[in-house]
Amino acid sequence: MICSNDKDFLKKNGFLTIPALLSRDQLADYARLYDFLLQSEGLTMGLRSDLSGGANGVSEQITQIMYPSRILRELLVMPLHKTALKIACACMGDDMGFDFDMLISKAPYTNAATPWHQDAAYWLEVPDKRALSFWVAIDKATPENGCMWYTPQSHLQPLRKHVQIKKNGPLHCSGSEKNSVPVPLNAGGCVLHLGETLHYSRGNTTPFNRRAFILNFRPINMITYMRSKGFDHTGERKLKDK
Repeated sequence: MICSNDKDFLKKNGFLTIPALLSRDQLADYARLYDFLLQSEGLTMGLRSDLSGGANGVSEQITQIMYPSRILRELLVMPLHKTALKIACACMGDDMGFDFDMLISKAPYTNAATPWHQDAAYWLEVPDKRALSFWVAIDKATPENGCMWYTPQSHLQPLRKHVQIKKNGPLHCSGSEKNSVPVPLNAGGCVLHLGETLHYSRGNTTPFNRRAFILNFRPINMITYMRSKGFDHTGERKLKDK
């Protein structure tokens, strides 16, 4: 599934597309479970928030649910987690392990962008910075509904300065579509990116949800290190001490 050219592209550019990671039947299973979690506000309480930083009482624009696999344990033994771990090990080393997963759904006609950022800005400083995220499209992802945009080779530069405008809202840094590329995907497709790769997505201007399933992998000993510091990705969104 991953060849040497793919690994070279990922290393050079900071992201890599896999056009079809899930089969049609697998995709139907994930879409069913995904919608169950979106509709289960009580079940997802404490792990659910509006990534747009919207106020309480306002309809969610960008629903984020952390650790869906803690709520539905069967996800851990389904194809996506198993296949993604194999790919992460092939790309980054055999010591990679599953760190966390999450769901991000952009509601119809919300047009709330996910601002330019680097995932590493949310994380603790660790000795081994290897990290690989899988952004899996449950729906067809387009520029109009919020597909990912990446800035090639941005991971080779120092981490950019990030700010947080709204309490518990998303982190922001400088970025532009002018020197970046959109990555549209068919449903079941996937794009991988490194922790330092600059990315963003536009809002959703279509009448349909844009659902994405995200998984993150990093060295097992770094996961242990982060947990020992009390960091498991479930706290408030904020700039981490570097």
